[in-house]
Amino acid sequence: MEKGMLVLGLVAIMVVGVVVVVESSVEGDGRSLIINGQRKLLFSASIHYPRSTPEMWGSLIGKAKEGGIDVIQTYVFWNLHEPGKGQYDFSGRADIVRFIKEIQAHGLYASLRIGPFIEAEWNYGGLPFWLHDVPGIVYRCDNEPFKVHMQNFTTKIVNMMKSENLYASQGGPIILSQIENEYEMVEHAFHEKGPPYVRWAAQMAVALQTGVPWMMCKQYDAPDPVINTCNGMKCGVSFPGPNSPNKPWLWTENWTTWYRAYGKEPETRSAQDIAFQVALFVARNGTFVNYYMYHGGTNFGRTTSAFTTTSYYDDAPLDEYGFIRLPKWGHLKQLHEAIKSCSNPILFGTQFTLSLGQQQMGYIYQRNSGECAAFLVNQDDTKSVAVIFHNSSYELGPSSVSILPDCKNVVFNTAKVNVKNNTRLITTGKKFNESEMWQEFKDIIPTFADTSMRSKTLLEHMNTTKDMSDYLWYTFSYQHESSNSKAVLSVRSAGHVLHAFVNGASVGSGNGNHEKVNFTLDNTITLNNGSNNISLLSVTVGLPDSGAFLERKALGLRRVRIHDIQNSKDLSNHRWGYQVGLLGEKLQIYIDHSSSNVQWRNFTSSNNPLTWYKVRFDAPAKNESFGLNLESMGKGEVWINGQSIGRYWASFLTSQGSPYQTWYHVPRSFLKPKDNLLVILEEQNGSPLGISLDIISTI
Repeated sequence: MEKGMLVLGLVAIMVVGVVVVVESSVEGDGRSLIINGQRKLLFSASIHYPRSTPEMWGSLIGKAKEGGIDVIQTYVFWNLHEPGKGQYDFSGRADIVRFIKEIQAHGLYASLRIGPFIEAEWNYGGLPFWLHDVPGIVYRCDNEPFKVHMQNFTTKIVNMMKSENLYASQGGPIILSQIENEYEMVEHAFHEKGPPYVRWAAQMAVALQTGVPWMMCKQYDAPDPVINTCNGMKCGVSFPGPNSPNKPWLWTENWTTWYRAYGKEPETRSAQDIAFQVALFVARNGTFVNYYMYHGGTNFGRTTSAFTTTSYYDDAPLDEYGFIRLPKWGHLKQLHEAIKSCSNPILFGTQFTLSLGQQQMGYIYQRNSGECAAFLVNQDDTKSVAVIFHNSSYELGPSSVSILPDCKNVVFNTAKVNVKNNTRLITTGKKFNESEMWQEFKDIIPTFADTSMRSKTLLEHMNTTKDMSDYLWYTFSYQHESSNSKAVLSVRSAGHVLHAFVNGASVGSGNGNHEKVNFTLDNTITLNNGSNNISLLSVTVGLPDSGAFLERKALGLRRVRIHDIQNSKDLSNHRWGYQVGLLGEKLQIYIDHSSSNVQWRNFTSSNNPLTWYKVRFDAPAKNESFGLNLESMGKGEVWINGQSIGRYWASFLTSQGSPYQTWYHVPRSFLKPKDNLLVILEEQNGSPLGISLDIISTI
């Protein structure tokens, strides 16, 4: 054993009948992870199992492998697996064991980020909302109630992996696990309760004896033997390195683009910039790079975090539908090949640096045998520079790295893309443009008299709905004694969306956004002389997924006032009636066998708010990828054969005047050959006659 080596596994061969199980050792030192005694230079791809379908997993993993990927990395989604305390779900898209075995079947390694807080633009950061009601709980700190439940879930996942022999120490593919997630970003908020929690989490994880290393991302003081890792776009520049010379340089999140969120201007990231940072990280001693995301996929159902779109990291090397995105996928594949051609000097040689200019540097790896590899770096983002290295001149473009596997010949430059672009092709498929196709059901707008939950104060939204629905009705009866029917309804909300109704008629809507959650609705309304029913529908668009004291965050209405010509009344402490969810949700009218629970009627052109629409259709015969075009709609949710393909918000436009998302992924596995049921809940006044099921491909 080498001095300073971190030992994390055993090597053995066990013969069970005629099956030979090879138990691998996974170790680490200051240069790399070491698997079965062999140093490894590894490229990893984040693919999240619930953001695609089991039918897609094999293809996604296969395309990642073809792109030069060695490891598939995924979070574990606590609230997906334990939606109720002690109630577990590992079926369908939640079948994590099947996913890990699919990785193994492709001959790749797996990296399991258990968390179990994960952030990940996932609802409530992956925490199940039932935690909120545990007495005395404070999330993610030295708090006994939280630690008990965190340990229970972490142990359950580890034991599940062990029972299926999925750790490398058992012959499985899992070579890394993660505990916690970017905790250093919030640790200071917990004061003296932060550092003990970090130490406890590390000790708890290591004590589970997985036989593979544990890591903490963005946690520079990760206790030994846990490895601290880097997250971000520029770890090639920003990462100070591991906190011990005996730990390898690992980059757990190299963001391949930006996720989209309502109110945040869409951005992307070039293949050249990703490759530049990867090459620089490897040049500086990095030997593990994970792309977040390699395939982003779809936030089905109500799984997005606050204001995040249903489509997730569509601009990743594999797009939302699983198609290869060029040039990004191809450029990174060539990068992997070039770096792998330098493996021996990188893994076994001595590193030294050479200044080649004011912002130019050479990173050289040299073996005693004379084998040599070089990374020539130009960090000047404004101009090309010619540098002299080993008596030869090399032209380095702005923000680029040239890779020389023999210290002579350039085989790859990060700024030079030699891969052709491809383009997404959208072909109109099935149109739903005939009113005779559709039926509709207008949901009931409750009054105070219809409600059974009462309070003399404004209740916090999340704690009232328990995340069982996006929707919470705040209702009250208002007595107006004036000949002047005009008044101003003023509502201050902590988010996310508000639809206001007076005596059953819509009087306006308001919303926050990703950058500013709070908002105020001030609308002129018409009141009856006498009693009036005020119904205010508060709507969440995913729960928050980040920050300290997540259990204290508040959404929903904060203040309600009515101003008329005579006075101004603050109704925040009035008698309020509450209803969680919509009637259509309660009756599950999006499911075929429950659809008859309400009286549907033929489609009208009135396009009322809070209306459900349904249509039946046959699936196209060809095995193609489909996107549902919802540009004609406003905001709501869509189900196909009872499965939610996610929230939509086509009426929320970018600064360029286009929807943040127009097409919504319909997995082929959601469809039947005949008689499919499409159900839409429309909150605003969109028209279903503009919807089409389109064919998605690339050219």
